Amino acid sequence: MRNFLADAKFLASAGAATALFAGTSAHADQPVAWETTFQAPATDMMRQIEWFGNYTMWFIVPITILVLLLLAYCIIRFRASANPVPSKTSHNTLIEVIWTVGPVVVLLCLAIPSFQLLTAQYTPPEEAKLTVKATGNQWNWDYEYQTDNTLSFNSAILQDGDRAKAGKEDRKVYPRLLAVDNELVVPVNTMTRVLVTATDVIHSFAMPSFGIKIDAIPGRTNETWFKAEKEGLYYGQCSQLCGKDHAFMPIAIRVVSDAQFKTWLAAAKTDLPGANKTLMAEVDGQNKVAAAGN
Repeated sequence: MRNFLADAKFLASAGAATALFAGTSAHADQPVAWETTFQAPATDMMRQIEWFGNYTMWFIVPITILVLLLLAYCIIRFRASANPVPSKTSHNTLIEVIWTVGPVVVLLCLAIPSFQLLTAQYTPPEEAKLTVKATGNQWNWDYEYQTDNTLSFNSAILQDGDRAKAGKEDRKVYPRLLAVDNELVVPVNTMTRVLVTATDVIHSFAMPSFGIKIDAIPGRTNETWFKAEKEGLYYGQCSQLCGKDHAFMPIAIRVVSDAQFKTWLAAAKTDLPGANKTLMAEVDGQNKVAAAGN
């Protein structure tokens, strides 16, 4: 059993490492129409989740095919015209052993890496360097940076009429129903703790590219964490039915360099809209230079 555990852990690590090298050139991702796969991972945790999803398919697909073949065989082989006198066999020891031991082995192969992944999700590898409190409201989010001088602001869905004023007219970068007026800004490669709660009903703070999803419950503070490894603008949504405008409660996190974050944080404490516009202009300028270079 110890060898099996070690092998499973090694396979998970190898899969995560392979995904890391394959995705280093990827940029921030967002939902697309008819998407059937995960968004591009921006954290090591999401890469592990993606690996586990692919790993389970090696069991799901063969089992599905086997069951379909067995059903087809039974329908054809034991139909009334081909088998007018049904068998009176009550049991078969070999078959009963196979259909008992087989599922147990499959469940063990799934349970061991899934428990390892679950443990990793609740065990940050290092101390958090930044703590942000996210409070869910109907139907927006309040963010509070727990720094020396606390910064707090509200983040709500961006109305179409406010796009020009906010400088967010590019719908490819700021998609409808996902763009917000004030993004949560965090530095890249920084362990970030998120304290999640709510003021009214149960919400859920979810960011697919980061591999995090945790309920926001009134009167209770839950905790999650992430360490974004790529700069960019990432989108998520409240993932718990919370009322009539549940579909209009997006989450946007902008990951920037450490220097950009420090500059933004200092300016945002006195002028949040101005700090956001300055940061957007700097990021957009960098993206244009990068695009021209390619």
